[in-house]
Amino acid sequence: MVSRETATSSPAGEAVPPRGFTVRTAADLAVDHATFDDDATPLARAAEHTVLARHGAMLRPALPRPAATRVVVVANQKGGVGKTTSTVNVAAALAQLGQRVLVIDLDPQGNASTALGVDHRRGVPSTYDALVDGVPLAEVVSPCPEVASLDVVPATIDLAGAEIELVSVVARENRLRRAIRAHPLVGTAAEAGEERYDYVLVDCPPSLGLLTLNALVAGEEMMIPIQAEYYALEGLGQLLETVEMVKAHLNPELSVSTILVTMYDARTRLAAGVAEEVRSHFGDQVLKTTIPRSVRVSEAPSYAQTVMTYDPGSPGALCYLEAAREIATKGAPR
Repeated sequence: MVSRETATSSPAGEAVPPRGFTVRTAADLAVDHATFDDDATPLARAAEHTVLARHGAMLRPALPRPAATRVVVVANQKGGVGKTTSTVNVAAALAQLGQRVLVIDLDPQGNASTALGVDHRRGVPSTYDALVDGVPLAEVVSPCPEVASLDVVPATIDLAGAEIELVSVVARENRLRRAIRAHPLVGTAAEAGEERYDYVLVDCPPSLGLLTLNALVAGEEMMIPIQAEYYALEGLGQLLETVEMVKAHLNPELSVSTILVTMYDARTRLAAGVAEEVRSHFGDQVLKTTIPRSVRVSEAPSYAQTVMTYDPGSPGALCYLEAAREIATKGAPR
């Protein structure tokens, strides 16, 4: 049986290789790749490619950190567009690129918590405790076991009743905003120090209820995953109307900074047409990188992983890595 060990973190937050693992340079890996036996089996080639990709994550140069924590809401009221998948994979990719990331799971289904390998049974400290009971966010955070510098606030099934329980609460739409801003690791370098979170990604449920409203009020940026099909365009109009209402009455700082085209099938004219139409309407807000349909991306959560660790050499993982690089390089909207 082959066992797999993952890197741990040092007190300084740096990735530490597992016991018995010798850190090798990119040049060493390149030599190994160049001298790989041409007569090897396809399975051996695939295994080598995965090892190179996984070790390459430790060798990637870190991107510059933002001056202050960027709070990004990932939302789309249409289900099945890759919202949670995009949240967890972009978060893991940002962490692999040297950023400190916090994912807040705001979906009662807890799918983001599952993909990030975090326990979210009923009774586990979760977003429910922070929203309904006012427990400080720092007390309900769990580290992601697979990715260094990535933390998670899990969602439990208790969150399903939060919408009803919050109806009678004063300033109910501001609960998440206050919780995030009160976290000691959220803010500028002067306020939160070097250990601050660079990104807070909020994964919303596929609806426009009170939980999603809390996220829209808490966020400064919004990332909208759009499936490359016609129905996705219809749902986008309704979502943007909601965003405009939130900006007008509750959070004037909110802006749609990123639109990510997911489940892109380059073999069809429909996918290309949808992507072209989205780009013609939203311009630079649409990432150049599209996320292809991928079995590996869909398989990863069943192993309590993101595709970034499950199969880091797959096309889906490489596309999410490039999408994360675009988001980080583009910077926050002004």
